[in-house]
Amino acid sequence: MPIVRSLLETDLYKFTMWQALLHRHPATQTTYTFLCRNTPHYPLARLKDEVDAELDHLCTLHFAEDEVDYLRSLRFIKSDFADFLTVFRFQRKFIEVSVDGDHLRIRARGPVVHVMGFEIFVLYIVNELYFRRFDQTAALGEARLRLAGKVAMLDAFGMEAPRRNGFEFFDFGVRRRFSGAWQEEVVATLARQAPRHFKGTSNVWLAKKYELVPIGTMAHEYMQAYQSFNVRLRDFQTAALEDWVQEYRGDLGTALTDTVGMDAFLRDFDLYFAKLFDGLRHDSGDPFAWGEKALSHYAKLRIDAQTKRLVYSDGLDLAHAFALYRHFADRTQTGFGIGTNLTNDTGIAPLNLVMKLVESNGQPVAKLSDSPGKTMSTDPTFLAYLAQVFGRTLP
Repeated sequence: MPIVRSLLETDLYKFTMWQALLHRHPATQTTYTFLCRNTPHYPLARLKDEVDAELDHLCTLHFAEDEVDYLRSLRFIKSDFADFLTVFRFQRKFIEVSVDGDHLRIRARGPVVHVMGFEIFVLYIVNELYFRRFDQTAALGEARLRLAGKVAMLDAFGMEAPRRNGFEFFDFGVRRRFSGAWQEEVVATLARQAPRHFKGTSNVWLAKKYELVPIGTMAHEYMQAYQSFNVRLRDFQTAALEDWVQEYRGDLGTALTDTVGMDAFLRDFDLYFAKLFDGLRHDSGDPFAWGEKALSHYAKLRIDAQTKRLVYSDGLDLAHAFALYRHFADRTQTGFGIGTNLTNDTGIAPLNLVMKLVESNGQPVAKLSDSPGKTMSTDPTFLAYLAQVFGRTLP
């Protein structure tokens, strides 16, 4: 059975970024490259033929009428974008798979509106093919025990004295899941057994199927693309945020802060943006220090932090989410996107896979993360220039 069940089975923020770029920069040419950041149990190069076959299948799919109707029901999806999706198909000519020794190489290259969507599908295709080679019965048995433990943790946590703002978490695990069937079991279980705290999923297909809230706004690729547009490099963040505001007019108001680091972001996140955006998303660096910087920034701007939300999404499990919640929940609203620990906690070491934008309009773009291991660039000269412009020191 093919791994990809529907073109709707991807992260919500793929659609929201896709719409924004289709409306404002549809001619942009981009390159995305795949990388495994850790050492797999066996060489990923062995998966090449199967990955090719899965991509062939992906490129035969189209959005079903009821899927487009579901997207139309989301008030931030514009009618012309939904119309575009009715005729959209992935083009096989824009993505290639190769091997380099033991390493699997995947590159998507072409118009941004045709290649940006490949990312999530590639990541969970490789993950599922990889984990199929392990003992499924043992892995799923362990995963179910661990999931039951998480539900018990949530029940115990619910007995704590209430804070000013409630605890909410979401499934962000589509890209690094053990399998599609296991992610669905996790989401269905949490929706049924922990509805007080479990508030949605980034997986749009599962959100539709289980009548959950689809969760997501923007990712690094959206911000990075603006490094190649017709603005000064120093101004790329403000240009990206301004276009987002104009596109969504108050919806999807969580801004991602670490494309060039939190300090550089806050220098651009002035009173105008701080009032217009509902909150901020953390994805690298010390999460407690990041949260304190965010609250200090709101205080300096004389904005009531109780009207804002801090969303955490960097390598979380429930224990870390609880700790962050206890630290901040009396001072601001919080939210927690948990990925690998929900959908690939089986006792087998998970893969750390990414597929990132590395080139736009013929020039390099980069992420200069607050966690050095998450910095992504194929051009060290551009990375050094980016760091100089934003006052960062490279590790």
